[in-house]
Amino acid sequence: MKRIVKITIFGLFFGLILLYNGGAMAEETGEGARAYVLLEAKTGRVLDAWNENEPLPMASTTKIMTALIALEQGDLQDTVTAGKNAFGVPGTSIYLAQGEQLTLEQMLYGLMLASGNDAAVAIAEHIGGTVEGFCERMNQRAREIGCQNTAFATPHGLPAEGHYTTAYDLALIAREAMKLPAFREIVSTQRASIPWAGHEYSRVLTNKNQLLSTYPGALGIKTGYTKAAGRCLAFAAERDGMELIGVVLNCPNWFGEAAALLDRGFANWQMATILSAGETVRQVPVTGGSQRSVALVAQRDVAAPVPIDRWPDLVLNIPDSLPAGIRAGQMLGEARLMDGSETLISVPLMAAEDVEERSFRRGWERLEARWPLAAGE
Repeated sequence: MKRIVKITIFGLFFGLILLYNGGAMAEETGEGARAYVLLEAKTGRVLDAWNENEPLPMASTTKIMTALIALEQGDLQDTVTAGKNAFGVPGTSIYLAQGEQLTLEQMLYGLMLASGNDAAVAIAEHIGGTVEGFCERMNQRAREIGCQNTAFATPHGLPAEGHYTTAYDLALIAREAMKLPAFREIVSTQRASIPWAGHEYSRVLTNKNQLLSTYPGALGIKTGYTKAAGRCLAFAAERDGMELIGVVLNCPNWFGEAAALLDRGFANWQMATILSAGETVRQVPVTGGSQRSVALVAQRDVAAPVPIDRWPDLVLNIPDSLPAGIRAGQMLGEARLMDGSETLISVPLMAAEDVEERSFRRGWERLEARWPLAAGE
């Protein structure tokens, strides 16, 4: 009996140790990552997260912001010259020669597919004049996007003091960049070629993001690795009309964990589209107008991600009546999707047409138009 008790106590003690260590490991790494986040692209709603606000180095996922600034402030057909600072930058490279020229578009393919650090410096100096000036633009844009714990000291992500982000902030940056068609086109490209001065053949660029070939619906976005940052990945995929954007930082199994996050997101969430852009929501009475009512239509889709086991509430803020003098496109109300007390999305409701004030002259003109008098009577 005593022996049994001893074994039981030992088993309980050993189990507690495993439970404690397992809990500690889960707290440290989450889903194999130091930090991760998954959000829906249209609304930005966070669907899954772990340590998402911890500032961490992000390696070459930095280049998402580099590309965003370049696309917003440059022209794809600009000629970009690789200066002495771009030549021989350590780490991954497209082997730019000093003085070599490519279009900005070609540099961006070298930046995002081959992760060229030299391309990052060339782009930074072309757009910002200096790397330092470009990083100031990166930090300003990060603040505009809503990043709270991000600072850029380089355009490429090689280790540098004061260079960090969070999983959540990086997802916000990726979400902003994915609004640009040119960015989406570049980061979803698996293979491309660009000129190579002094060679009889072109540079062949292969995208390092394995999800593009292994995960159905994958859209990009960017890999990154340094010893300090570990393996970092920003990624996106679309399924059944819902686009998800995610980030894993310091994640050994980066592609596997990204795929698991996406699977979980698509399995547990759905896109609820209550109203489509331009759809009439309600006819509102108009007082003193040339017509009795005006149609209010949704400015854009009233849609948001919700758990698959529940549906959101639609709340309309619409006046009981409106005075005449309305212009088409005028914002006259609001539609909100609510999940309990949480507002998922708010969309303006606008007038579908003009409604002029009623006047005697206008009324007479309308009467004449309906019942024209025969000539000579």
